[in-house]
Amino acid sequence: MVHVCRKEHFNAAHKLWNPNWSEEKNKEVFGPCANVNWHGHNFELIVTVKGLPDPETGFVVDLKDLSKLIKELIIDKVDHKNLNLDVDFMTGKMASCENLVIEFWKILAPAVNAIVPHGSLHKLTLYETPRNFVEYYGEGA
Repeated sequence: MVHVCRKEHFNAAHKLWNPNWSEEKNKEVFGPCANVNWHGHNFELIVTVKGLPDPETGFVVDLKDLSKLIKELIIDKVDHKNLNLDVDFMTGKMASCENLVIEFWKILAPAVNAIVPHGSLHKLTLYETPRNFVEYYGEGA
């Protein structure tokens, strides 16, 4: 099995805020991420596809096609957006990296699997900062 990765970048703002909690509790739990005026990140999304190389091309997936798919389905919808207000698939959800990566999976998995004849989407890695990131393998999607 070969794992092929494509990294994409986007900038977005969000706020971690539970409307059922007081302002004090939100600040206690989420700290500066509960800033009433939002805050932003330079996100990195790594999409990992697993499979066997196609005998004719030698590719598990054509990276040009994968990049185009990621940009059209995800990046164009989140880049320079407010994740809480501007992104339809995040409506009503806490805009945490954990929830965001699950929503990305739901969108990407069927599309990626359709262009990978001998493999499938394996993992998504979403970096919020260089030291904070989440990985998701599709469990519970």
